[in-house]
Amino acid sequence: MEQPIVGYHRDDEGHWVAELACGHHQHVRHQPPWAERPWVTTEVGRRSRLGLALPCVKCDRGEPRDAPPRHAPP
Repeated sequence: MEQPIVGYHRDDEGHWVAELACGHHQHVRHQPPWAERPWVTTEVGRRSRLGLALPCVKCDRGEPRDAPPRHAPP
């Protein structure tokens, strides 16, 4: 099921995580060759992808919402 990005936070390792409208979180790293997402490296790029729908496997599996993000390193 696809869900739109509604925000972002960083995890404990400093990687960017998309917050989806369904309440699930999904990493949006830019670490080629696995995922080429250069837009995630800048504030403007991340903002430009708000509303972008990502496939949410947690929704597909019927998982509960993720816990709210904790404060992570900038």
